[in-house]
Amino acid sequence: MGLGRRGKRRANLWLVLCFLLGNYLYPPPAEAGLREQVSEHVLANGLKVILLENHKAPVVTFQIWYRVGSRNEQWGKTGLSHMLEHMMFKGTAKIGPEEFSRLVQENGGNENAFTSADFTAYFENLSGDRMQVSLDLESDRMHNLILREEDFRTERMVVMEERRMRTEDNPQSYLMEQLEATAFQLQPYHWPTVGWMEDIKNLTLADLKSYYRTYYNPGNAFLVVVGDFSKKELLGKIEKAFGSVPPGVKPEQEKDIDPPQHGERRIFLKRQAQLPYILMGYHVPNLRNGDSYVLEVIATILSGGRSSRFSREFIQGKQLVLDAEAENSLLSRDPGLFLISAEPLPGKSTAEVEKAIDEEIRRLQTEPVGERELQKAKNLLEASFVSSQDSLFFQAMLLAQYEIAEDWRSVEQYLPAIGKVTSQDILRVAKQYLVPDNRTVSILAPLPSQGKKSQGSAFSLESKTVR
Repeated sequence: MGLGRRGKRRANLWLVLCFLLGNYLYPPPAEAGLREQVSEHVLANGLKVILLENHKAPVVTFQIWYRVGSRNEQWGKTGLSHMLEHMMFKGTAKIGPEEFSRLVQENGGNENAFTSADFTAYFENLSGDRMQVSLDLESDRMHNLILREEDFRTERMVVMEERRMRTEDNPQSYLMEQLEATAFQLQPYHWPTVGWMEDIKNLTLADLKSYYRTYYNPGNAFLVVVGDFSKKELLGKIEKAFGSVPPGVKPEQEKDIDPPQHGERRIFLKRQAQLPYILMGYHVPNLRNGDSYVLEVIATILSGGRSSRFSREFIQGKQLVLDAEAENSLLSRDPGLFLISAEPLPGKSTAEVEKAIDEEIRRLQTEPVGERELQKAKNLLEASFVSSQDSLFFQAMLLAQYEIAEDWRSVEQYLPAIGKVTSQDILRVAKQYLVPDNRTVSILAPLPSQGKKSQGSAFSLESKTVR
């Protein structure tokens, strides 16, 4: 499956996977912090291994993350990361096409994959005594993938259909894509994870082979394993399975960053839709800058639950919108966007909603947040952060996402950083980042329907389940 780039899409992915992996929910050990329970090892070929033993149940989540996503692509070659994710299930000299999934399922497990701007990840969830299946399969396809022209042509059509269904036929998704393409002019966040349609059509098998050789190697990957295993025993098995894979050349990961924006950018999109929609994207730093944690608190104050400002003012009070959200891109590899989205109620205009949003932003810039409201936002963030670790799968996801953004050890910074946020921090950060000159506004103007329905939210997952 492909994974969208920003906060709400990430949250949706977590919710969907939580539903799919309900049998893997087990509380973590309470005697120590997450960082103290984790061990890190690096093989001679550069493969980093992150392990967390959790013996609450006899299951394991085995995840391999490659530091390659759409940010690693080039103009005219967008969509390669997502396309290669699909092709990773087409077999090796040892494993035939479509055999990968069958072998995992025959051993009582489930598997999938997801792609974002920053990474491509693959996972298997299995009984602890079946982990050799993951070791054998993942080490094999890291180095021995066979890419066939016939498979490539078929899968390219599948990906094109995904794009049609989830972006071309979804006005909110299309609006989000246009906002990012306008907000980011140098950064490769400019293009969508799934790729532009014309680029997908023109990709070749040679492009895919070159991309695989460049990015799929131990020096550009790491393993995260969480669950019921012995660290000493597992490390020996990992060394045996992956140690002989050639290290390859570690690719350059630094990318161009957009300079400061010096004026508001606006997009007006006319598409068939039932209701208008408004999206705002403000350029903000990621977790490498302390202001990102202040933005986490601001997003929660604005839209964290029924007592949030958006809910109280826009839904319950003024009855302006069906829904309104604020999202911060804390864990993006490069600086991202603070997003505000809203869907006006029938009879309400985007101009009315935009005015109301601007009023709430001005409040953040001029009125100190009360201590009770501030503490409530912090409590919500802490509860969400802690509860996400009630799952073996999400413990691994959490460690991996921090490893992609900076380093897995940074996970320990989250709660202390949130706890230190003050009302003065909120005033300062809102004045610095949430200003018109630093934002891109995109507005969907509905055209009359001609029998084609909207496909739902702008933040749909791009699934690879059709293989």
